[in-house]
Amino acid sequence: MLIFVAAPFAEFFVRGRLVVDGDAAATATNILAHESLFRLGFVAELFTLLCDTTVALILYDLLKPVNRSLSLLAAFFRLMLVAIMAVDSLNYFSPLVLLGGAHFLTAFKADQLQALALVSQSLYTHGYNISLVFFGFHCLVIGYLIYRSTFLPRIIGCCWPSGVRAMWPTV
Repeated sequence: MLIFVAAPFAEFFVRGRLVVDGDAAATATNILAHESLFRLGFVAELFTLLCDTTVALILYDLLKPVNRSLSLLAAFFRLMLVAIMAVDSLNYFSPLVLLGGAHFLTAFKADQLQALALVSQSLYTHGYNISLVFFGFHCLVIGYLIYRSTFLPRIIGCCWPSGVRAMWPTV
C-alpha cells in the first residue's frame, strides 16, 4: 500500500505540479521555487523502488509453490522495472544539478539550462513508460500464477492486470 501513496505523490503531486510541458522557463522556475518539494518527490520515488523490490521478493516467495520458473520470471520483470526506474531517477534529479548554478555550467546560457532541465524530465517520462512494459508483463505473469494457485481466489488472478490498471491510470 505504501507504493500506492509514494508513487502517485512523486508522479502526479510533485511532477504534475512543477513540470510544465513545453515551457522550460516555467518548469525551471517551479522546480527552483519548490526545491524541497521536488527533492521530497525524488525521495518518494526512491522509496517506491525499495517497496517494489520488496514486493517482487514477497510475490516470488508466495507464488513459488505454484510454478517456480514463472514466479522467478515475474520477479525478474518487476526487478527490471526497478532497475530501469533507478537509472531513470537520474533524469528526475538532474534539473537540480542543471539549475543549481554550478561553476562548470557557466558555459551554458540560462535558457539552455532550462531547456536541458525540461529535456531531462521528458526523458524521465520516456524511461518511466519503458519500465511500464516490464510492469505489464509482471502483472500478466502474476495474474496467471494467482489464477493457477490453489490458495488464492481465482478471481484475483483474472482481475489482477485490470485491477492494477485501474489503480495506475498511466499503465
